Amino acid sequence: MSGVAHADPRYARGLLRPAGERRGRLAFPGVRMKVIGLVAVNVFKESVRDKVLYSIVAFAVMLMSTTYLIGQLTAGQDIKIIKDLGLASISIFGLLIAIFIGIGLVWKEVEKRSIYTLLPKPMRRQEFLLGKYFGLVLTLVINIAVMTAAFYLVLVLMRLLEPGIDAVSAAPATDAAMLKAIALVVVEQMLVTAIALFFSTFSSPFLSALLTAGLWVAGHFNSDLRNFGAVVASPTLAQLTRAMYYVLPNFSAFDVKSQVVHAQAVPASYVALTCAYGLTYIALVLVGAAAIFARRDFK
Repeated sequence: MSGVAHADPRYARGLLRPAGERRGRLAFPGVRMKVIGLVAVNVFKESVRDKVLYSIVAFAVMLMSTTYLIGQLTAGQDIKIIKDLGLASISIFGLLIAIFIGIGLVWKEVEKRSIYTLLPKPMRRQEFLLGKYFGLVLTLVINIAVMTAAFYLVLVLMRLLEPGIDAVSAAPATDAAMLKAIALVVVEQMLVTAIALFFSTFSSPFLSALLTAGLWVAGHFNSDLRNFGAVVASPTLAQLTRAMYYVLPNFSAFDVKSQVVHAQAVPASYVALTCAYGLTYIALVLVGAAAIFARRDFK
């Protein structure tokens, strides 16, 4: 019998293999990249048609365009203000895209019952999930690239309007080191997307958004958990905070915006190790999401 199994009447209704088949097996080694690619492209096309996405990106670009005027309010600090606001805008609006589109990737298909009819041939649930994830990551990367281009355009215009700006700044207006901060923002938002997708496999969009945002906030205070565990008197509480420190994603590690803005060195080795940490965490989250999704009953 063919491995595609499209002639099997058991799969006549849809896209996904029944929850009972191969239940408990993630089968990531056997996923078909072509199928994942088709789903990813479909997600990207849907995102391109999403007016909310355009509104977020347009507002981000507009905000970065006004940073020059805001920077003029602080004498001698205008370039730092512009860089700080620009990098913060890319991070915040990337976060909004990751959360508010990520939480609906699975829920929308289940709610509309279109999860059974997206493609004429069946696919593994892992392929569906990975396709959704990589489709949103593609959307996220392109939108961050657009915001980054707008950000650098503002900086280039500033250099043209104020030719001597580099002479009084600790780093050039168009400092390439800012790309390190943006690269870490991309990996951070990829992790946020994976977490949003994980929660969406078993909870409502509202709860998924709440849990994802809460985890993001907690992850930015990760180092405080380690310090807190060192000063508390209770051994149990110290062990709990230590466990939370290692389990929660350390989002603060991805934030080097302040160092870049103030021309402090950010070693390439640090960027590489942090990216490796983020990608490893993403893989673990996706494995967990696939395990839950494989057991979910859509009937």
